[in-house]
Amino acid sequence: MAETINVKNLNKTYDGKTMILENFSYTFESGKFYAIMGRSGAGKSTLLNIIGTIDSATDGEVLVMGKNVTGLKEKEKAVLRMKNIGFVFQGFYLNPYLNGEENVIVPMRINREIPSTDRKQIAEKLMADFGVENLKSSLPSQMSGGEQQRVCIARALANNPDIILADEPTGNLDEENEKIVFSYLKKLAEQGHTVIAVSHNEAVKDYADEIVEM
Repeated sequence: MAETINVKNLNKTYDGKTMILENFSYTFESGKFYAIMGRSGAGKSTLLNIIGTIDSATDGEVLVMGKNVTGLKEKEKAVLRMKNIGFVFQGFYLNPYLNGEENVIVPMRINREIPSTDRKQIAEKLMADFGVENLKSSLPSQMSGGEQQRVCIARALANNPDIILADEPTGNLDEENEKIVFSYLKKLAEQGHTVIAVSHNEAVKDYADEIVEM
């Protein structure tokens, strides 16, 4: 298994006073499902955001696909996110005015490497993979929470990223849909992706390859 993310001596402070992360180091590999767990305020989501280049570290080094993201310009970070990282959030963040298929296509619209003629076919396949092909023409308001999250996972895979980052992906779901989402994330890891999920849900331990306690 290849190393995809290497975090070295990571520190994060806010206002120069509040220490969120202190000397955190960890190596993440392809083909594994990692669950990041711990008390509230331990810096779990902050770590995920730094790995995903949404936030920046105060000190330390984060290598994503061999690139030190702490030294990248914003435009370079945007390219890295587009090509290598897919995000799944607790709040779904689907565009309420687009149907399921259109939401999955959104990331592909900014990826010029995917021909516009291929986008619809890719979206249809991804939606079928996650059992929501029947929601192609449905708006998010017409979907259940579990259905919306599966559309979100399909959207995260639109650009075939190496890394999937999920922040409390089952936080708004019932027990049945929790199991469905965790099983899909496990399947993605088995297919070779690096999957990292922040979760308070103890059930994730049944699916994760490694538990990262913070």
